[in-house]
Amino acid sequence: MASSGSGDPLDAKSGKGPMAQRIDPTREKLTPAQLQFMRQVQLAQWQKTLPQRRTRNIVTGLSIGALVLAIYGYTFYSVSQERFLDELEDEAKAARARAQARASGH
Repeated sequence: MASSGSGDPLDAKSGKGPMAQRIDPTREKLTPAQLQFMRQVQLAQWQKTLPQRRTRNIVTGLSIGALVLAIYGYTFYSVSQERFLDELEDEAKAARARAQARASGH
């Protein structure tokens, strides 16, 4: 008995049709009608998966954009905190200098 991929219409044991075989169009000689049919099937598969791919691309783009905005916002926040700490340090130095001036002036 031939294998299930050899083109038998039905496998006698399981009652199922033959399995699809992968064909390399560059190696095997195919007729223009077969090539056209392959193109039609590929186009149908591509159109079938297009909405899923589009949704995934949108979600990925929004995720990357959110990550970039989060990093950008955190950078601004940390820089503003550094300035705030610098200002506090300057005020503390000025307060110490005033305290020393009072202590030495009295």
